[in-house]
Amino acid sequence: MTVSEYNNCVDEHSDGVFRFLLKNTGDTEAARDLVQESFMKLWIRRKEVQVEKGKSYLFTTAYHTMIDSYRKNSRMIRMEGHEHESEPVNHGYSDLKEVLDVALSRLSEIQRTVVLLRDYEGYSYEEIGEITGLNEAQVKVYIYRARLSLKQYLISTETVL
Repeated sequence: MTVSEYNNCVDEHSDGVFRFLLKNTGDTEAARDLVQESFMKLWIRRKEVQVEKGKSYLFTTAYHTMIDSYRKNSRMIRMEGHEHESEPVNHGYSDLKEVLDVALSRLSEIQRTVVLLRDYEGYSYEEIGEITGLNEAQVKVYIYRARLSLKQYLISTETVL
């Protein structure tokens, strides 16, 4: 990958990678840091990455960087003795986006990741498998279970009211 191809890759895929990380982390600054770190890793390996594989490499790198960040932060929190308590869910309907964000936050990390990659970013099952390291059957199972969980949460009367 040449410097101009790298710059084109940044222009074409930075927004998508940022959206993916923002939806998973829920933190704008963390998502920005992870995007920057992912592009830095691409820059370091630019001579080894083919241009056609740039998008896949970026999303795979972003996913693994996010996982590493979660693991690092969870160890730091445990070492400090703080317990992570989930925020109370406000069941009053205020905005569809907020309801969807709460529904997504209730999913496990891997379920949220595969659903966002499939339904939000439009990746195929095979591409999601490459990004997450799962086989295609596992990806389908996680997506099915995530969608079922989302459906159950979204159709409950407490969510809508």
